[in-house]
Amino acid sequence: MSEYSKKQKVVGLIFGGLIFLVGVPSILAVISTSSDKKLNLPHLIPEPFNLVVAVIFITLGLLLVAWSGFVQLRIGKGTPVPVVPTQRLVTTGPYALCRNPMLLGTVIYYLGIGFWINSLSAVILTALFLLCSAVYIKLVEEKELEARFGKEYEEYKRKVPFLIPRLRKVK
Repeated sequence: MSEYSKKQKVVGLIFGGLIFLVGVPSILAVISTSSDKKLNLPHLIPEPFNLVVAVIFITLGLLLVAWSGFVQLRIGKGTPVPVVPTQRLVTTGPYALCRNPMLLGTVIYYLGIGFWINSLSAVILTALFLLCSAVYIKLVEEKELEARFGKEYEEYKRKVPFLIPRLRKVK
């Protein structure tokens, strides 16, 4: 497998960051606020408590996304973006807790956006995003990882949960 240049990694991270950290949340906010008004849906949480919950979720989500991306860069020698994938299987850091910490962090971040705009539609759309992402990962990404990393990935997959971290170590 070839190593990616620093420029390719930076471009990949910027591209991925713009899509998932700015583009998707912007679309989520526009669609969900409009949907909430049209459907006359209630707020999620009384204001201003929604902002406190939002800050917690956004912060935790972004920290998990950043930690996951950093580990992919440093240890995996690649990025979360499929056009500049990791060159090594990453099984440490957040990847020791669950196989998809980037998705988990992104979903927590999007839920935070939903709490910030106090939108029930945003939470429903985030759940739909999670479902579609999980299906994609199962049908595409996991097959590709099995092809690239073979038995090493199969063993990792057997030991580490898909998305929800275990609270204690399994022997």
